[in-house]
Amino acid sequence: MGKKKFFISMGAGVFLLASLTAHAEGDPEAGRKKAELCAGCHGISGWRNAYPAYAVPKLGGQHAAYLVSALKAYKSGARNHPPMQGSADSLSEQDMADIAAFLSAQ
Repeated sequence: MGKKKFFISMGAGVFLLASLTAHAEGDPEAGRKKAELCAGCHGISGWRNAYPAYAVPKLGGQHAAYLVSALKAYKSGARNHPPMQGSADSLSEQDMADIAAFLSAQ
């Protein structure tokens, strides 16, 4: 990724994080079932999920606000990754909050 694209992506991420002041409260228990969708890729045993060489990013323990902003960015098309865009497109804002609450507690 070029520097310009990187900084544009980072700027979009910061903007999305700043816009989360009025997001829905997530329910970790409801998120447990909904997060099964994520495990299809993010829960594959043996896949390296740490920088610098990773197949998919680690989601457990990630900040809930970051997870919600990333899902919203995939849904809106601000972040380009077709499998994630397809997954995020099916999620409501409450689904995103629930999944983020569950994953951030892992």
